[in-house]
Amino acid sequence: MDLDVFFAGTAGSDPTARRGMPAVLVRRGGDRLLFDCGEGTQRQLVRSTGLPELDDVFVTHFHADHWLGLPGMLKTFDLRDREKPLTVHGPPGLRDLLGAMRAVYGRLSYELRIEEVRPGDEVRRDGYTVAAVGVEHRIPALGFVLWEDERPGEFDPETAERLGVRPGPDFGRLQHGESVDGVAPEQVLGPARAGRKLLVSGDTAPSEAVRVAAHGADLLVHEATFLEEEAERAAETGHTTAAQAASIARDAGVRMLALVHTSTRYAGRQIREEARTIFERTIVPRDFDSIEIPFPERGEPRLVRSEEEPVAS
Repeated sequence: MDLDVFFAGTAGSDPTARRGMPAVLVRRGGDRLLFDCGEGTQRQLVRSTGLPELDDVFVTHFHADHWLGLPGMLKTFDLRDREKPLTVHGPPGLRDLLGAMRAVYGRLSYELRIEEVRPGDEVRRDGYTVAAVGVEHRIPALGFVLWEDERPGEFDPETAERLGVRPGPDFGRLQHGESVDGVAPEQVLGPARAGRKLLVSGDTAPSEAVRVAAHGADLLVHEATFLEEEAERAAETGHTTAAQAASIARDAGVRMLALVHTSTRYAGRQIREEARTIFERTIVPRDFDSIEIPFPERGEPRLVRSEEEPVAS
């Protein structure tokens, strides 16, 4: 099952020629989950991956740079004769916000489901869960953590044959938890293996809740609006410096840190260099970059630059 994170917009509160407004697309198998939908997000997607048939949209908070692209996208889906329902999740107040925007996107040909979520609420999907994490910002705001279900342990074919199971379909039955000819799955399977995990912080000051929720994650996507030289400004505005985000990644034991929501004050290199003094596995993705997240036994997460060969960092 493939899992990757595509960066449709990595800018802070204002776009640049190279960076669009906040939007992160998570692709797992055939599922497409969008985290935040800043102004111009659908245009960013059309220019890159193509506008996908999204399954869910998760809005972290109601500052305009994180949701203003949503009404136009909802209308575009209608113009494309979308049929399957779309669920939008976000903090309390989401229903009122989208109700006010009804004058913009109008009547829709598909069912729009609006789910207001609070910290700790979970959204269950086939093989994985997305949960809301309360973060520290100037207004009520959420991060979202996604984790996959545990996987069966590694199958031992030699032991299975020794116990009298023939290679073929019976091997598959054992791996899917069925007993075969008196042989139980636990006799031929190793310990259960964890699925993959990632967290998208949204806008936040350094947050203990994020550190705890990100523990052991394969990928932490965290805002880094400022450098440490402007830590006071970051605190005043409810944001995080690159160094602070790196400290969270280090303490949480994540495998990779991706810094987004970057200010126009800095080049990506400055942000990356500050963070890497604390946490070496830090990247600053550009718009249209993606991060592939393999299962741990198959290697480390890797950054794939837009229109370039995969690189390690």
